[in-house]
Amino acid sequence: MSRLSSLEHEVLQLPEDQRITLLNRVLRSSEPSRNSDTDAAWNSEIIRRINLVDSNQTKRIPASEVFSKLEQRLS
Repeated sequence: MSRLSSLEHEVLQLPEDQRITLLNRVLRSSEPSRNSDTDAAWNSEIIRRINLVDSNQTKRIPASEVFSKLEQRLS
């Protein structure tokens, strides 16, 4: 069993609230430092994407499908 698989197995044994807390900590530690220029660019991109969805100019893909495809690529 790989180290990642072993760690995943251990994490999945934790109670749900502890898993969520751990995941939140890991995600926060993975975020780059804040930059106002970057924040402004992301805000513009978010608004652009919302407008595309609202005007039916883009295809919606269920999150479960996105994560399934991502998991396949990473395996």
